[in-house]
Amino acid sequence: MARDLDRRYARDPDFIARRVVDEVILVPIRKSLGDLESIFTLNEVAARIWELLDGTRRLADVHDVLTREFDGDAQAMADDLDEFVGQLESIGAVRAA
Repeated sequence: MARDLDRRYARDPDFIARRVVDEVILVPIRKSLGDLESIFTLNEVAARIWELLDGTRRLADVHDVLTREFDGDAQAMADDLDEFVGQLESIGAVRAA
């Protein structure tokens, strides 16, 4: 199901992103040792989405930035944005603001 492009999402402070060489790693910083098994590698577009999900930008604004900064079909980018935000929600890395 497509998310409302007027919605805003904010990063959960229990997740941090760190650049390691040419990759961005998303790491939960909760206190449970089991969380260390949940480390995610983000590609360039996913890392940019993570950066833009600051709680103030609407998904439509994030989409606009992505279409300006990356080559690709606008509809495919919207679908990928929707899917990635859904994945971030499912692991608790973002929440609706």
